[in-house]
Amino acid sequence: MIRVFGFAHGASSSFLRAMIVFGLLGAVGCTAGGGVVDVTSDPSIDSDKLALAVAARSEDDRARDGARNPQETLDFFEVESDMKVLEVLPGSGWYTRVLAPYLSDGGELHGVMYAHEMLPMFGFFSDERIAAVKKQMAEWQDFLTQSGGVGVTGQGASFGRAPDSWDQHFDRIVMIRALHNLNRFEAKAGTRTAALAQIHRWLKPDGTVGVVQHRAPENADDNWAAGQNGYLKRSAVIAMFEEAGFELFAESSINANPLDRPEAGDYVWRLPPSLRGHESESSKQQAQAIGESDRMTLVFRKRAN
Repeated sequence: MIRVFGFAHGASSSFLRAMIVFGLLGAVGCTAGGGVVDVTSDPSIDSDKLALAVAARSEDDRARDGARNPQETLDFFEVESDMKVLEVLPGSGWYTRVLAPYLSDGGELHGVMYAHEMLPMFGFFSDERIAAVKKQMAEWQDFLTQSGGVGVTGQGASFGRAPDSWDQHFDRIVMIRALHNLNRFEAKAGTRTAALAQIHRWLKPDGTVGVVQHRAPENADDNWAAGQNGYLKRSAVIAMFEEAGFELFAESSINANPLDRPEAGDYVWRLPPSLRGHESESSKQQAQAIGESDRMTLVFRKRAN
């Protein structure tokens, strides 16, 4: 059974959970047998607290909400305010600044970064930047406090160097635009396979992994859509997780953008907020009109043995 949500931005969570489809081609709101599914919002999701965490951020952070939909996304991932959560590749902390205050009353928020051996593979990471990444993970608790997470506890680590206490520890693992670079060096160093194997081990038996990822067209060239341009095919992402022992459980169009139709030669960073590589103002304006990338939003759970 796969739950599929498709909706306009701003729809209420109770409405979203009522719009459940059994099977990718099923009719909205109906089971395979034709009966209407009436599913109300999970009362353990503290939507009001989540909304406060979203609203309390800086103006710069909130400027991206229309494209990134943090409240709708975390609600869809069913992240409860007292859960143990792992954020994969937190980067500058855009999602951390939502999750840290939301989980600050009984929850945990941990972070995991690229394996140390992977950082030099990018070719543009200076020694100073590599040191800063390692420092962020080593001082994760301070990073949580700076992100508004007064009272939330957690630990930072890197793939390949996480504590044994993480095994089967997490209720939710979130991977927000984090998979393409892990796949980028898969052929060279098995980085994605290693990361997903660890994620599988860290997740509780009844936990789930929420994924938001830049989406490549299904007819795109496999070499172009291997991660180095930011995009991955939906079918490839599902296959990656299935190989790692997961199954697709739910899917949403929350973060879809049909205006983004990348072609060979395009890379995701041509779009906002990066807007890289434009040689003219008109080209930049066209990218701004497209908005941020088209993204798949998927939920995986461990496959039953």
